[in-house]
Amino acid sequence: MNSNYSRIIAGTMTWGSWGKKLSTSQMIDLVQHCITSGVTTFDHADIYGGYTTEADFGKAFAQSGIDRESIQMISKCGIQLQAETRQNTIKHYEYSSDYIISSVETSLKYLQTDYLDLLLLHRPSPLMRPNEIAKAIDQLQLQGKIKNFGVSNFTPSQLTMIGAKSVIKANQIQFSLTDFDAMHNGTLDDMITNAILPMAWQPLGTIFREKNEQTIRIHKALETLTGKYNATKDQLVLAWILKHPSGIHPVIGTTTPERITNAVKALEIELSLEDWFLLLTESQGHEVP
Repeated sequence: MNSNYSRIIAGTMTWGSWGKKLSTSQMIDLVQHCITSGVTTFDHADIYGGYTTEADFGKAFAQSGIDRESIQMISKCGIQLQAETRQNTIKHYEYSSDYIISSVETSLKYLQTDYLDLLLLHRPSPLMRPNEIAKAIDQLQLQGKIKNFGVSNFTPSQLTMIGAKSVIKANQIQFSLTDFDAMHNGTLDDMITNAILPMAWQPLGTIFREKNEQTIRIHKALETLTGKYNATKDQLVLAWILKHPSGIHPVIGTTTPERITNAVKALEIELSLEDWFLLLTESQGHEVP
């Protein structure tokens, strides 16, 4: 599936105060390294850094001199957190037309850009009204403030409901070798059927973060493949995702330049059919039915 986004996407969640607290100059360097490596799409959300990371990135972008047309900016809205800048008393979701519009306008101001390449509704709310959402999306697209509209963490039925009134171009979901429910619950099938681009957050799953029976099995299998493919374990895990016919775009969260370069090299790896199933089998702990 063709898209305007780089196949590997840079997730900015930990660039600011929720993680590495990168300075403006460090952010400029990281953005330029991403672009040089072939990662031209940057994934944001209004909530990152407690509603501060977009502005940090925007400052770096403005000072970098990078041509806006050479990169793609994604942002998300809808989650209301308790934060210094908000009056919220509890975490909730807000999808009124006015809120979506004002949220996008704030993101544009912070990111120091005239448009988003893609706006995503961050998480589904039980109180979503398709017509109300469509009203905002239609206006934002008409004004050129967003080029495309999508969602994040939506089920097939939620995609159908919102998609009845607005054209959904992408759905960003949790997907990895340790979180592959989307392959079995109809989510990815539905996206193939309706030509919706899947993006995967946390694409390395828990493989390098947790030590348990599942991850030990996966590591053992990966060790048998690193020599065969002349690849690192993280590259193989990304190659496993990239083989899926839906054309998943992994969103990588690392701020380490070497890991970004490494991730892009995963695009050159073509896992054999049996090796793909070997990794799935070890993750599941049993062979396929």
